[in-house]
Amino acid sequence: MNDHWEITGKIVNGIKQGAFFTQLAWVHEQSLIKLGFKLFPGTLNLEIPDESVTMIEKLTLQAVIELVPPDSNFCSGYVFPVSVGGISGAIVAPAEEVRVHCKNIIEIISHVRLKDALGLDDGDWVTLKFDRSLLEK
Repeated sequence: MNDHWEITGKIVNGIKQGAFFTQLAWVHEQSLIKLGFKLFPGTLNLEIPDESVTMIEKLTLQAVIELVPPDSNFCSGYVFPVSVGGISGAIVAPAEEVRVHCKNIIEIISHVRLKDALGLDDGDWVTLKFDRSLLEK
C-alpha cells in the first residue's frame, strides 16, 4: 500500500506577499521548531486541479501544525509537511479571512528557493508528496 499522497500542480506567479510572511520572526522561529527548517523568504505558488482542492481543504481542517502569532495583529496559519522533488517543505494555509488566492492556488514554503533548487520556472508542473496518514486521522 502506498503510504504517500501526491498532488501535481502548475507553478504560477503569486502576489508577492509570501516573503513578508516568511520573514516574520515568529513564523521563522516556529517553522524551525515545528518543521525543522529555517525558511527561505518567499513561497512557491501552485495551481492545483479542482479534484485536489478537496484534499487540501481536508488537510486544512486537520490543522496538522499551527503557526500561532504572538499577538492579535496577525492570524494563525496552518502548515502540513510535504516533499517537493525530494526537498522538505510545507503547504502553508492562512486563516480563511486573510486568504488572498483562489482555493486552487496553494503556497509552499521551504528552506530553499524551490524554483532554483529544482530548476523550475512559472508554467512548469511539480508533484508534492505527503504522508497519507495525515488524511486518515
